[in-house]
Amino acid sequence: MMKPSELKKLMIQSLEPGANTKEIAGKLESEGISYDFNGGFTEKVTTRLFSEPLIASHDLEFRRNLSLVFYRIAITGIAAIIILMLSIFIAQDSFSFNSFLGLGDSIDESIVYLLTGN
Repeated sequence: MMKPSELKKLMIQSLEPGANTKEIAGKLESEGISYDFNGGFTEKVTTRLFSEPLIASHDLEFRRNLSLVFYRIAITGIAAIIILMLSIFIAQDSFSFNSFLGLGDSIDESIVYLLTGN
């Protein structure tokens, strides 16, 4: 009986380029391991993997997940905008264009003071 580590080693060796796969398959068959597939096996597998309902379900699942992610980002953005507007209103007592840019009356006076020195 072949140990699992030896079996693993043989399988890895069969993947290397230039390996004698017939010899490795012979060793595996002598240990009682065989891979006999019926005719049409590859067609059945590829048909099952690439069938239309499976692709459609993945597409539907992707759209659903994308929609959930979009709504989470949108709600977070709206909450951030509301918090920003509240902080501007509390700090400037108005919603003017200058208050959105952070330019209040005190800042205008300090800019004039810095430029003129008066």
